[in-house]
Amino acid sequence: MAEQPLPETALLAQVLAADNTEAPPPPRTTRRGSQPPARGTEDGKPPPLLSRRNSVLSRRSSFGMVPGSRRPSIGPWMLHRRVSFSGLPIFQPILKTRLGNTYRMGPDKGCKFDAERVQRLLEGSLVCALGTTAYNPQGSAPLAQSLTELLHSQAKEVVPPRYKLVCHVVLGQQGQQSLLVASRGLWDPETDSFASATFSNASLFAVATVYGVYFE
Repeated sequence: MAEQPLPETALLAQVLAADNTEAPPPPRTTRRGSQPPARGTEDGKPPPLLSRRNSVLSRRSSFGMVPGSRRPSIGPWMLHRRVSFSGLPIFQPILKTRLGNTYRMGPDKGCKFDAERVQRLLEGSLVCALGTTAYNPQGSAPLAQSLTELLHSQAKEVVPPRYKLVCHVVLGQQGQQSLLVASRGLWDPETDSFASATFSNASLFAVATVYGVYFE
């Protein structure tokens, strides 16, 4: 008489048969990244590097203020309308007054360079400016320059318009020397002239000359 299988053995055989007949599970899918995979080396070339443009990190602005630091001052910039790239204010140039053309070849009647009047002005200015001034080798150059500017500005007040003025001052130490100051110019004797004055004391001497040239 043949032996019959046990119920537990028959149940186990059915379970194993059912597992073998089931369909295989679907393959697992992976999410593709935002960056393409690096290609394999071809002909011995290394894979290209990733671009920095795809980086998530961003640079912080350099104009940000660090906590505890001093705030930049822009006070002086507000006093001027225009500011250069270097931060220095741009000052507007001083415009010179330009006279219109009168289409004349000479000055008006009675508006010529008055040499006698300018000479009296020079003599009085030298006496007031120098007086009892003592000669100083270190201070003679600045003194002559300031004296030239003074005489030039005072002569402009008494000279008619449309005259160009040239002022020349010679300053030296008073001694036993002999000095002769001479000049020559190319001008029109009908309209142009000059005035000269001298001054001397126990320490120094000065010779001032102002030339007036008519300019149209």
